[in-house]
Amino acid sequence: MKIVIDYDLCEANAVCMDVCPECFRVEEDDTLTVLVEKPGEELRGKVEEAVRLCPRQAIALEED
Repeated sequence: MKIVIDYDLCEANAVCMDVCPECFRVEEDDTLTVLVEKPGEELRGKVEEAVRLCPRQAIALEED
């Protein structure tokens, strides 16, 4: 799986970071950084929850 961010939609609300800090970090300048673009299966549940909870629906997953 690969994390894809629509930065035009992202408001850096940090919901994703709260759910999965292993993959997402909101910087001090309110920009989102994806720490792990292709997380392992052990993080699938957390990443899928981050996708589901994103208030702007700016996160998507692509399957390899």
